[in-house]
Amino acid sequence: MQLTDLLPIEKWIDLESDLVNTYQLQSSVFNKDGIRITSSKNWSNSLCPVIKSIDKGQSFICAVAHINLSNQARQSKKPVIEECDAGLLKLVVPIFYNDEFLGVIGGCGLLPDEGEVDVFAINKITGLEDRKIETLSSDIPTMTLQTAESACDYIKSQLKIILSNYKNLAD
Repeated sequence: MQLTDLLPIEKWIDLESDLVNTYQLQSSVFNKDGIRITSSKNWSNSLCPVIKSIDKGQSFICAVAHINLSNQARQSKKPVIEECDAGLLKLVVPIFYNDEFLGVIGGCGLLPDEGEVDVFAINKITGLEDRKIETLSSDIPTMTLQTAESACDYIKSQLKIILSNYKNLAD
């Protein structure tokens, strides 16, 4: 089973947009192989697109965080909220139909409350100058743990509706 069996791509994009509009999260839906199923771009800040545009940034910051959190969510069958190596908040919610893991939906790109961007790590991984990192990160909004948990609850509630509608159609 694929995520597109549950919903067409356009509806997954709508859910990503809801997360952007409600929580300001750069949101994405990934299949069980860790590949984004949509191509929508919804940046939460000015720093993330620059990090992702650099191969080492994408590979050693973004992809590593996604793989680690997705695996945790898959194994625990629960949402996971942590920081990436850049110091930004990332959350993922697993998508299961019955016991079959289909992927994750989540978001990233905000600073944890009282957190800070890890300028040193970003510089060492990407080669970006400290000054540029500081300038690009000056507009990053924060998110409390409580709000991150609320975002996960919202995602879970939307997934419950999606899965229930699919089950009703399949029956």
